[in-house]
Amino acid sequence: MLQPKRIKWRKVHRIIPREITHNGANVEFGDYGLKAMTPARITSRQIEAARIAITRYVKRSGKIWIRIFPHLPITKKPLETRMGKGKGALDHWVAIVEPGRVMFELAGVDETMAKEAMRLASHKLPVRCKFVKRESM
Repeated sequence: MLQPKRIKWRKVHRIIPREITHNGANVEFGDYGLKAMTPARITSRQIEAARIAITRYVKRSGKIWIRIFPHLPITKKPLETRMGKGKGALDHWVAIVEPGRVMFELAGVDETMAKEAMRLASHKLPVRCKFVKRESM
């Protein structure tokens, strides 16, 4: 699973994704991409599940780029714990995804195969997604 090697702060404030992104909104590396249409926090497990779905469908023939990384630590207090006594321990890592962000890119396969692989990956993610192509093709 993806997680940072080092971080400056162990526990951080919550970030709520809202606005449309301009960074990472275009297909830069591959020929096809999977673009987020709604804001969400995507966990490292969900990113890994989507990556495995793409890799298995294309039978490891194409090249895959993951354009999101889970930098944000999420904490959780144990069940049935009373209020107070500080913030909970680190539970998992999430990536903040704004609408318009290209999350995965794929190259080296034909369009029908790429479209089906991205469809399978989109079922693993908690956002509405759209299949996009590189504009300079």
